[in-house]
Amino acid sequence: MSQQSIFITGGGSGIGRATAILFARKGWRVGLADVNVAGLVETAALLPAGMATTYQMDVRDRDAWVACLDAFVATTGGRLDVLFNNAGIGSGGALADTDFAEIDRVIAINLVGALNGARIGHAYLKRTPGSCLLNTASASAIYGSSGLAPYSATKFGIRAITEALDGEWAADGIKVRSIVPSFIDTPLLDSAAGGSNRSIRDTVTSAGMELTGVDKVADAAWAAVHGDKVHTYVGKTAHRMAFAARWMPGSLRKRMRADRHTEG
Repeated sequence: MSQQSIFITGGGSGIGRATAILFARKGWRVGLADVNVAGLVETAALLPAGMATTYQMDVRDRDAWVACLDAFVATTGGRLDVLFNNAGIGSGGALADTDFAEIDRVIAINLVGALNGARIGHAYLKRTPGSCLLNTASASAIYGSSGLAPYSATKFGIRAITEALDGEWAADGIKVRSIVPSFIDTPLLDSAAGGSNRSIRDTVTSAGMELTGVDKVADAAWAAVHGDKVHTYVGKTAHRMAFAARWMPGSLRKRMRADRHTEG
């Protein structure tokens, strides 16, 4: 059997980098895509020699998707076992104070970018038996998070895409999965928007939610690709929120309202 392969967007840092390291360690060929060239170089340097190729790519650019996937499968003998729709940006702050340009940017990268990957990636995945589309959602996809409305909206969208395509692509032999991590301790949490002086990190920690390490998320990505769960929750916060959303929605609603009152 030829070498298995994974194409990772947002591969220049954070979850994408940790996942690349894990899959490469298990013998997979890795395609790394990101807008951040320096980050791509740093990630590739952490992988075994010859295991990775890098692609500067903006997930909003559909022509770039085609060009990069064509170039990657040319190195794998046509295989694409996993397409990891992972690229995303954070945005924190009260919606009423958030610039429209920031709202548009978050939606275009986090949601439309993932739809681009799914739509364009389907043809490549279909040619590889047992392939998988893996999407990065968030604990913000379990219950909308105060101070993170645009971000939460995109992650709810990722959850919906995963569930819809899990049904739609079953006949093509393509698994569709998501990882639903708690808030991850990466520089993305330092983002702020809309004139707020609070970062996502501030919003999360003030609400008493813990941050999850990227290595745990990479392990979950591996489990999701090889398992049968549509959504794989990662970290205590994600599991607690999922439980509360199902069994104690009133309590979770009160907590989100309390979190809103603590914003600066």
